[in-house]
Amino acid sequence: MFQSVRVSHVIPMMVLVLIVAGFSASQPVAAGHPSLRSTDTATFGTGCFWCTEALFEQLKGVVSVASGYSGGTVKNPSYKDVCTGTTGHAESVQIFYDPAVISYVQLLEVFWKTHDPTTLNRQGNDVGTQYRSVIFYHNEKQRSIAVKYKKELDASKAYPAPIVTEIVKYTKFYVAENYHQDYFNLHGEEPYCRYVIEPKMEKFKKVFKDRLK
Repeated sequence: MFQSVRVSHVIPMMVLVLIVAGFSASQPVAAGHPSLRSTDTATFGTGCFWCTEALFEQLKGVVSVASGYSGGTVKNPSYKDVCTGTTGHAESVQIFYDPAVISYVQLLEVFWKTHDPTTLNRQGNDVGTQYRSVIFYHNEKQRSIAVKYKKELDASKAYPAPIVTEIVKYTKFYVAENYHQDYFNLHGEEPYCRYVIEPKMEKFKKVFKDRLK
């Protein structure tokens, strides 16, 4: 799985604050009882879905997160299939969230800050198209927001290299095998969780401390 990215060395906080502030959708709107609210869906690929799932499920407004596969051509792929790099799928997470509490722009901010979107088909030691940086947009609004955000990050030179994140239309999400779900919470003592996910989680909690559940 992928190597932890030093958040503070990827995007200066002020750059993200200024860019996020430029989107009218960045502020949650008032709403009634949570049970009366509707949820929305976001689908991202940032490399290893174990880590991505663990981070996003910590956020206020995120109802649930599932690990799985998206963007490929093979129906009902297995983890073994996806690992061959021949199915076209990316390890992804599908996020169900309450837009009255957290906006799509704010989810994108977390997306950009918690992985390296400048390495093509690679995150740390994990190499292959299944580890690509990708945003699967569900509608035109998500597409336009993601495209604008990416352009502004590149224009601001937030990264030392151009962003290679794909922004493509969502088609299908296949939920990964049960043992991949909630992996960090269930297997926190395993070496990968302790030495890769846990340090990244600590940095994440410091940067996004005001948005945690």
